[in-house]
Amino acid sequence: MPTKAEIEYQILELKSDYIRQQGDIEKLDSIGNGSAVEQAEKRLQDMEQQLAELNKQLAAL
Repeated sequence: MPTKAEIEYQILELKSDYIRQQGDIEKLDSIGNGSAVEQAEKRLQDMEQQLAELNKQLAAL
């Protein structure tokens, strides 16, 4: 089982990736690439689920 510090680090990494992904979506949307935007939004949803799971693990410690 990961330590509290490991989980917190994973959360910080995931949040950073999430912010980058949001910026990518804005760029893709501005050039009108709808299918790429949908894929990027799916990745955001996956990241949100991962973040929720990490927060549950952190709360359980």
